[in-house]
Amino acid sequence: MKDPRFAEHLMVFVEVVRHGSFSGAARRRGQTPSAIVRQIDALEHSLGVPLLVRSTRALAMTDAGERLFERAQPLLDQLADTHAEVAAFDGAVAGVVRIACFPTFGKRYVIPALEQVMMDHPQLQVELDLTERLADPVLERLDAVIRIGELADSTLIATKLADQRRLLVASPAYLARMGMPETLGDLASHRLIDKLHGADLLGWADLLDCPLNGLTDNDAVFRCDDFEAMRLAARAGLGLALLPDWVVGEDVRCGALTRVRLSGEAWNAQPVGIWLLRALAQPSARLRIVTAALRQAIGSPPAWHAE
Repeated sequence: MKDPRFAEHLMVFVEVVRHGSFSGAARRRGQTPSAIVRQIDALEHSLGVPLLVRSTRALAMTDAGERLFERAQPLLDQLADTHAEVAAFDGAVAGVVRIACFPTFGKRYVIPALEQVMMDHPQLQVELDLTERLADPVLERLDAVIRIGELADSTLIATKLADQRRLLVASPAYLARMGMPETLGDLASHRLIDKLHGADLLGWADLLDCPLNGLTDNDAVFRCDDFEAMRLAARAGLGLALLPDWVVGEDVRCGALTRVRLSGEAWNAQPVGIWLLRALAQPSARLRIVTAALRQAIGSPPAWHAE
């Protein structure tokens, strides 16, 4: 039996897989879990094969479910793009653009860039996933992700937004109290601020003889998993911080933080990029407008340039 609501049920199936549960898909779609279950039942009945193995602990896809999920995601993306392109004939840009990026970067630069865009295009909607994990635009049906650093080989298409440099900074009060370090060796007598969790994103291993996953418990006086909080800790005089220039550049420029230059800053010899990555060869009109606004908001040189 053909299912007249096949496309709708297909979207529900993809949401269930992405969220790993009926309840997660229900929250995302503003429906009840029982309504989601009924739609999955209808889809399985239409296809004549089970798509999900259901248990009290977790959901798993059958072989048929995996094949459907693999084929459904690009089809749904194309449907959404087609809808937006046809709707754009009246000059309006509509629909949802989904982006994932670092929390601090999103708050500092993405949200301000969206202000005028969303005023100019009131039918445009934005879903901004503020996360430090490596979001996957294919698996998570994101229009784009913003990543910082060296890019691994992939099929994703990259647009460079800016370069990132890491600045060693401290408050003037801290340096007056503890002294200005002159060499890398001097850092051993200083109080250091480090990243909590994850790899050595801030690069202390490039400056010091420490593990690649960051400082030891004895070396770090303050740890935090949020760039903005680390910036505030440095401004409060808790210690030296090695932070991206897009986090502390404005503080250096206004004098709230002092840039400490050591050994010519060899760790900045090859600045890493800030990239906007997408899966589709041709970006949607929504993403093109948002990308242009973001690049304008960042500027060249970037708005956070410390000099």
